[in-house]
Amino acid sequence: MELQVWQIIALSLLGFYAIVENLSISVFANQALIMGTITGLIMGDLKTGLAVGATLQLMGLGIQAYGGASVPDYMTASIVGTAFAVISGKGVEFGIGLAVPVALLMIQLDILARFFNVFFQKRIDSAVEEMNISKIKFYHFMGIFSWGLSRGLPIFIVFCFGENIVKLISDIIPSWLTGGLSIAGGMLPAVGIAILLRYLPVKNYVGYLIIGFVAVAYLSVPMFGVALLGFAMAIIQYKKMTTMPVTLSSENNVSAGGIDDDEYED
Repeated sequence: MELQVWQIIALSLLGFYAIVENLSISVFANQALIMGTITGLIMGDLKTGLAVGATLQLMGLGIQAYGGASVPDYMTASIVGTAFAVISGKGVEFGIGLAVPVALLMIQLDILARFFNVFFQKRIDSAVEEMNISKIKFYHFMGIFSWGLSRGLPIFIVFCFGENIVKLISDIIPSWLTGGLSIAGGMLPAVGIAILLRYLPVKNYVGYLIIGFVAVAYLSVPMFGVALLGFAMAIIQYKKMTTMPVTLSSENNVSAGGIDDDEYED
């Protein structure tokens, strides 16, 4: 089976849309299962799309780009893996095997896309100072366009030149470039988390922060276990706040802004 021109264009636009929509609060596009299903419909093999997408969805559970971290892109991998599984006729296992290196390769392109967006962001800051609305809109659009191309263009290239292009690109990229991108990618989460901690009330909940750090760094608790631990502590904190004596809160309200002695005498 060979890809038709309309299928290449449709899958490239799908990858473009998925990564742009991933920046929003939508839970529709940022799922490998959804991307695999849509790709299966485009390729005429819904069953394969569901199988590849569901497998990659499980592989990506608990992996999120917290603090600006670059993580494997299983959405794009689901599109590429499903398409080649149908084209080759070698089944779901072949598609998944090809999808994993694609997901890892997207990490490097993700970092490059972030660098481009920093350039556009600086131009937007200058346009804000000048109160130039047209420039703000233009550079905002360019940021969205460059971010979408970081997925749409590789998908288009892969489908035009075949599966060997993935391995070829991985082999051609020099080690100094991949090393530099890896260092930058390692710094982004630290910077992002530091910014988050700067604005969060960490001093009031530093005990919880220490518990989470010990669980991950010293006890090697998996991500799902950490999520359950945080959920349990949130329940405890919620019950503690809701069971506080009502009289105490009432006294605080009166002393803070209630009726004083002079008003009572009047």
